[in-house]
Amino acid sequence: MDLTSLTLTEAYNLIQDRQVSPVELTRAFLERIEQINPQLNCFITLTPDIAIQQAQRAEKILAHQSEDNPRLSQNLIGIPLTLKDLYETHGIRTTAGSAHFKDFIPETDAVAVTRLTRAGAVLLGKTNLHEIALGVTNVNPHFGTARNPWDRTRITGGSSGGSAAAVASGLCLGSLGTDSGGSIRIPAALCGIVGLKPTYGRVSLRGVIPLSWNTDHAGPLAKRVADAAVLLQVIAGYDREDPYSIKHPRGDFLSRLTSGIKDWRIVLAVDDYFYPTDREVWEAVQAAALVFRALGARVEQRPFPGMLPAAQANLLMVTSDAAAYHKERLENHPERFGEDILRRLRSGAAHTSTEYIQARRTQTLQRRQFEQFFKDVDILLLPTTPVAAPMIEGPDAVEQARLLTRNTAPFNLTGLPALSLPCGFTSLNLPIGLQMIAPPWAEASLLRAAQAYEQATEWHLRKPVLEKAW
Repeated sequence: MDLTSLTLTEAYNLIQDRQVSPVELTRAFLERIEQINPQLNCFITLTPDIAIQQAQRAEKILAHQSEDNPRLSQNLIGIPLTLKDLYETHGIRTTAGSAHFKDFIPETDAVAVTRLTRAGAVLLGKTNLHEIALGVTNVNPHFGTARNPWDRTRITGGSSGGSAAAVASGLCLGSLGTDSGGSIRIPAALCGIVGLKPTYGRVSLRGVIPLSWNTDHAGPLAKRVADAAVLLQVIAGYDREDPYSIKHPRGDFLSRLTSGIKDWRIVLAVDDYFYPTDREVWEAVQAAALVFRALGARVEQRPFPGMLPAAQANLLMVTSDAAAYHKERLENHPERFGEDILRRLRSGAAHTSTEYIQARRTQTLQRRQFEQFFKDVDILLLPTTPVAAPMIEGPDAVEQARLLTRNTAPFNLTGLPALSLPCGFTSLNLPIGLQMIAPPWAEASLLRAAQAYEQATEWHLRKPVLEKAW
């Protein structure tokens, strides 16, 4: 058995049934990382010693479990995971992909990391990202470019690109990313996996190095919808010490995951805003809508207004918030930032208070408008990205990359839960992502619809071909 080809859920069941040990599983992933990571540059910091120690601890817990109660409540025990290198980790450097943080060793874990650890997870390492999370290519001048496992000449997407590439190439069973304008969903789409941005305030951001206080979200990346649901079940929940956490029932994302979507109301977004979409991408998304109809949902096409002002306001707020957070670093050591990041930070710092206030008002108006749309709709469908993975280098690489946040950023501004999962491949064998949106706090419905689609199709079964030596 190739243990690294398992899904999180499959691995968990094998561990619980004592067919695979956490140490055996962890060693298999560490070996694959050693073989494959040089091709892709998914990691900034590897933690093999810590991983083995955590796996051994999991084995001891399993060994002492009563025979009358052999299955543990710790639903990640022995599961090897990774973290985007924005999550603070006690005693392990947290770089944010930046020269400014290259020697930063936190004294405590981020809240989400603590919740993973308490659930028994094993930490393999910290993954590569676009510098300070302010970009979508994962071309990083300080720690190297992360490469797409489907085509190493193409970007992973970002900013959680190392996480997505690691999951897609079998270097871990799941990862935590962050999303301020699409940074979970974009790399999930370009690398052919599942990425979930929960409702704003659903997952604590305490201990996550911020990009934008107003649009940051934390969430999982995984091979399968069910795996993402398990990860969200662990990390979700109110944190009274996080001012951006919202007090709301934790939610149950697993019990009705496979209950189907018969008679659900699903809308495929169609209007002028979506016309720049590549033909192969659009055809794949249209075909996905037909699958939902075959599953018993009531599917229609309808305009979804307000995307452009929401995207514009999100961009202004992200860059302005980032410039505020990095103010002293920007003033005292601008040379430590990469060229693209320095340009974006200075652009953010140049926005006036009037412009920022107008963006905040747009946020309030669009949040209400988007929520009103869901009064008679369960799920909204649209492409995650208008194009598949652009080239890392080339005459149109920059222009293509600019398109990537077009369909994702509006849902950061409005805080709605959004998920990307594979819905096809281009003629160049590049993954295509389907984005699904639900009303606030409706992650259980979002995951249920995604699970129904995933099980009715086979896109999630395709894997990139990677040699063990480059």
